Amino acid sequence: MTRADVVILGGGPGGYAAAIRSAQLGQSVVLIDEDRVGGTCLHRGCIPTKALLHAAEVADTARTAAQFGITATFDGVDTERLHGFKNTVVSRLHKGLSGLIDALGITVVNGRGRLTGPTTVEVDGNTITGASIVLATGSAPKVPQAIATSDRVFTSDQALDLTTIPESAIILGGGVIGVEFASLWASFGVKVTIVEALPRLVPNEDATISTYLERLFRRRRITAKTGTRVTAVTSDEDAVAVTLESGDLLTADVLLIAVGRAPRTANLGLAEVGVELDGGLVVTDNQLRTSVPTVYAIGDIVAGLQLAHRAFQHGIFVAERIAGREAELVADSGIPRVTYCHPEIASVGLTEEEARDRYGEGVETVTYDLAGNGRSQILKASGAVKLVVDPSGAVAGVHMIGDGVSELIGEAQLLYNLGVKAAEAARFVHAHPTQNEALGEALMAVSGAPLHLHG
Repeated sequence: MTRADVVILGGGPGGYAAAIRSAQLGQSVVLIDEDRVGGTCLHRGCIPTKALLHAAEVADTARTAAQFGITATFDGVDTERLHGFKNTVVSRLHKGLSGLIDALGITVVNGRGRLTGPTTVEVDGNTITGASIVLATGSAPKVPQAIATSDRVFTSDQALDLTTIPESAIILGGGVIGVEFASLWASFGVKVTIVEALPRLVPNEDATISTYLERLFRRRRITAKTGTRVTAVTSDEDAVAVTLESGDLLTADVLLIAVGRAPRTANLGLAEVGVELDGGLVVTDNQLRTSVPTVYAIGDIVAGLQLAHRAFQHGIFVAERIAGREAELVADSGIPRVTYCHPEIASVGLTEEEARDRYGEGVETVTYDLAGNGRSQILKASGAVKLVVDPSGAVAGVHMIGDGVSELIGEAQLLYNLGVKAAEAARFVHAHPTQNEALGEALMAVSGAPLHLHG
């Protein structure tokens, strides 16, 4: 029987963050995963997807080079070399992570674990005992029961490894995953149609951001059918057919199912041990402790945002709590949210609708269009920065869309999480010419002292 201070079930961002921090705090750690450490994020999510999106950006740059006076052509996609680039990035990061885990003396057990008691996990017939157990099993793509997967109907897991670029694609779901793949494929020359049941794309974002995205996607000839439900999906060797609630029939080479992700909590022995579940999610208190006091849960299996950096934070927080340290958990509203489509979306805090629901009268907003930003004009980037300010004058939400706005979210999250007053932040200088100036301009505008803002 193997014993450790902390036993972690799942080696994704939350699990390995908990393992690393626990080891740094002097705890003995066993990390269990049925696949490679790094989880979905490193191997089938964040990293490979963003590698492909960067390649798509290069394709766009080649296609539009003439407008900058540069002679270049886009002649197509070499999928073998494309995947070689992607896989090299993943391999290097995996090698570095594995080396760090090994250097910290963390024991990695490869296999599928199952909780068998408040302090025990079984892996392939072997029992591992830990004073504390951390559940970090992550999530997997949802597939509606009425849809049968095939070589032409698949989820993001399979989409990452396509050996040929389709001529046309239908994407079921207009959330983060859906719009990222729509952007990626459109850059590679694919005719893309998004079908979203809710009234707008990226429905969890501020409505203003959705409006900008839909307009900019139309410029890229990406079709979005919002407020539309699918009633049937069929596929054969040649194509896939999607029937809409309206009776319209769409056909394409492939269908990507991007309707969200479901927690991976089935067949882990959780209920049998007394861990409370709600719709497959693990119920926890505000310390991420489950109904079994020795068992914690982190990441995608806990209700809230399904983001790798949220899982990182959860893992570090739980490790420090287990080690007896004081630690503070950042609320989901204070965690940056980024969608890496073209144009990028980045946000933190409350949407305008959420702020008005919470505060009622007195909420102020301003939207600064990137058309007035010098660096954005150089980059030929379209988009906007929207600020939401509560009745006290504090920044209650920052919502941005445009090329490179993911790199602006660091300042935005500080403004929100520290409760900074917009008028106080407005006096600080933003370097010129940068896209970061757009956030500064929005701060000045909402404080009543706009500079480069028309109207």
